[in-house]
Amino acid sequence: MSFINSLEKRRTYYNINRELPVAEERVIELIEQVVEATPDAFNMKSARAVVALGAKQDELWNAVYDAFGGEVDREKIDSFKSGYGTVLYFTDENIVKALQEQFPLYAGNFPIWANQSNGMLQSNIWTALREVGIGASLQHYNPVINEAVAKLFDIPEGWNLIGQMPFGGIGSEPDAKEKEDISKRVIVKK
Repeated sequence: MSFINSLEKRRTYYNINRELPVAEERVIELIEQVVEATPDAFNMKSARAVVALGAKQDELWNAVYDAFGGEVDREKIDSFKSGYGTVLYFTDENIVKALQEQFPLYAGNFPIWANQSNGMLQSNIWTALREVGIGASLQHYNPVINEAVAKLFDIPEGWNLIGQMPFGGIGSEPDAKEKEDISKRVIVKK
């Protein structure tokens, strides 16, 4: 696939299942490669990924449902739970704070740069998963689930949960996207 083709195929997949088109080991290897290859400012390496598989996948989405006291749609939560796994994205705030202290002139920028890096990581993993035929979506049940997730996965102090990406085999393709008038978002001046 070309880079643009890969980006266009990266869509929000809600209908996912536990039938991966590649081996689990390949998925883990792919995630590790993307984490290592994704850039960040000052080479801070503040982005973290935790991959929930098997029983931990089920426990995660049950914990999400429980954290909301039944106030979220069970069917929606179960659609994420029905996937093969979930990538949990974190920022290690300890690294951000250490760099703020080391480079005080840039202190206000390090949280922004950490968020940018985490966003790139999410997009890169999402696109890489789709390149091997895996569908995913990006969810944000944090901060409501932060405590439950920290306990379930023994998350170190200072890691801040940013997002959750359930992934799996593709049950069905999403509806086609409408083409937008891109000139409203990209302005070229000469």
